[in-house]
Amino acid sequence: MAKLSAVLITKNESANIAACLKTLAWADEIVVLDTGSEDDTMQIAEKLGAQVFKLGQWEGFGKAKQHAVDLATNDWILSIDADERLSAELQKELIALRERDFEHKAWHLKRRSYYLGKPIRFCGWQNDAPLRVFNRTKGGFNDLVVHEGIKVQQSHDTCQNLMLHLTYPTLDSHFRKIRFYAELADQKKESSPVAALRAAHKFFKMYIIKLGFLDGWQGFLLCKNSAWGIWYKYKR
Repeated sequence: MAKLSAVLITKNESANIAACLKTLAWADEIVVLDTGSEDDTMQIAEKLGAQVFKLGQWEGFGKAKQHAVDLATNDWILSIDADERLSAELQKELIALRERDFEHKAWHLKRRSYYLGKPIRFCGWQNDAPLRVFNRTKGGFNDLVVHEGIKVQQSHDTCQNLMLHLTYPTLDSHFRKIRFYAELADQKKESSPVAALRAAHKFFKMYIIKLGFLDGWQGFLLCKNSAWGIWYKYKR
């Protein structure tokens, strides 16, 4: 049977960290790499049995998450964010896969994301299934500052059960993330008409093509604010 390390990076996640770690209690090890919390995130994680480390220099999400992977003692890795939760059904599925050495595959996890407390079933989020379980001897995270990802030389498969993503509980949390990502992104500034066209395309794609209108008023706000984020990124 494979041994698995669950790894995550944190910063000021005291509201999320306990609920996240409780869904990882079955893992052989939990590694938390803190990137500068000013609250009690690290103390909560330590009380729940995690191995807690502090990041030295921030160089972006990709390098930070790879550093967390490097701190683990097991080769099989489950990467998760503090605002994510493994459903009870997904935990059982992963435990069964661990007993079969994960069938020597990397695994995508289907993700159901929430916006302002509502599960979003459309808006382009319906097919979200990031790669999260992999063998680090076969690859790892890229070095991208934002929108990092995992690349491995393994065959891939997808778990059947859901991971829950409690993202953006308030409008302010969405706007803060937009501004933060825009500051990190090395994006060329565009003229006002071009930025407006990019934003309009984003809204049309999410709200009409990806059926965001079926998600009610939360879906409308998600599409509208995501479009504003595109405008902000190209105009800031």
